[in-house]
Amino acid sequence: MIEVLDGLKDVIACESKISRIELIEDKAILEYRGYDIRDLAKNATYEEVAYLLLYGELPKKYELQDFKIELAERRELPPQIIGLLTHLPQYTHPMVVLRTATSYLGSLDRAKDLKTKEENIEKAKNLIAKFPTIVAYYHRIRLGKNLIPPTLELSHAGNFLYMMNGLEPSKIAERALDADLILHAEHELNASTFAARVAASTLADMYACVVAATGTLMGPLHGGAAQEVMKMLREVATPRRAEEYVKKKLEKGDKLMGFGHRIYKHVIDPRALILKELAMELSKTGNPIWFEISEAIAENAYKYKKLLPNVDFYSASVYANLGIPDDLFVNIFAMGRISGWLAHIIEQYENNKLIRPRAKYIGELERKFVPLDQR
Repeated sequence: MIEVLDGLKDVIACESKISRIELIEDKAILEYRGYDIRDLAKNATYEEVAYLLLYGELPKKYELQDFKIELAERRELPPQIIGLLTHLPQYTHPMVVLRTATSYLGSLDRAKDLKTKEENIEKAKNLIAKFPTIVAYYHRIRLGKNLIPPTLELSHAGNFLYMMNGLEPSKIAERALDADLILHAEHELNASTFAARVAASTLADMYACVVAATGTLMGPLHGGAAQEVMKMLREVATPRRAEEYVKKKLEKGDKLMGFGHRIYKHVIDPRALILKELAMELSKTGNPIWFEISEAIAENAYKYKKLLPNVDFYSASVYANLGIPDDLFVNIFAMGRISGWLAHIIEQYENNKLIRPRAKYIGELERKFVPLDQR
C-alpha cells in the first residue's frame, strides 16, 4: 500500500544546514545556521544575516563592511530593466513585476549557466542588492514620480525606504524593516523555497530558480497572506467589531488569514512574537489603529478557537505603519526571503539529486481505446 501524505505533510525531503525548526513542549525553536532568530532579529542587521545564510558563518567586522559595500554598489539596475519597468501595464501586480524583472536579469547575465561556488555567490549578491531597487522603482513609476537612485550611505532596509518615499527614514522605521527582513529571510522548506530547490535540482539557472520561488510566494496561502490580513483589518475597521467579525468567520468555516501554520500547530510562531513587538513600537509613532485591531482579532481568535498568529499577521500592521502599500507586502516578504532562497539553491547545486516524487494514481484502469469514428 502506498501512503499518501497530502501536501507532503511531515515528509522529510532533504538534509540541510541552513535553518532548523523544532518544537519542544510549548516552545518553537527557529535557528538560521544554528543562531536563534530572536538573537538575530535583536542584534544583527539584514546584511549580517544574508552573509550568514550565504557563507555559513557570521561575518567578522571587515567582512561585513566589505559585504555591505558590495551590496550597495550593486543596487542600481541596468537600463534595460528600468525600460522594462516603464513599459509594463500600470495594473501589473508588483510581484509579477519582480519575477519578470528577475527573468530579464538572467537574460543579461552571460554567465547565468555557470554554477561554480564563486559564480553562485556573485549572482546571489546581485539579486539581493537589486530586489529592493526593482520594487521601489516600479512603485514610483506607477505613481508617475521621478526615480530616486539608490544611495551608498544607507543600510539595505534604509535605502529601500529612501528610494520608495524620497525621504531618509527614521531610525525606528529603518530598524523595524531591517528586523522584518531578517524574520522573513529563511524558514526551511516552505512552499517557495521548495519550489526553488525543485528547480535547482534540474540544474536550471539561478534566475529560473528564483522565478519559480517568486511565483510560488505570490499565493495567498503563502506570501500573499499579509495583504489578506490587511484587507481583514480594513474590513473590521475598529477594535469593537473584532469579536463579531471573528465569530462570524468561524461560524461560516472561513479561514482567518494570519492564523495557524503547518508546523506551529499548538505553539506560537516565534517570528510573530517579535513582529508583535515591532508593530506595537511603530504604532506609537504611526497610526495605532492597525495594531489595536490586530490585538482585538488575535484575542478573539484564541478565545473562540485557540488560534495563534503566524508571521503574516503582525507583518500587516508593521508594513502599514511604514507607509508600504498593501500590494507591496508580498514584495517585502520576497526582499527578505531572497537570501534564504539563494542559500537553498546553492546548497542544492552543491549536493544535487533530482527531486522527482511520485503520485498515487486513483483514476480509471485498463480502459479500451475507441476509434474516433465510433465515439
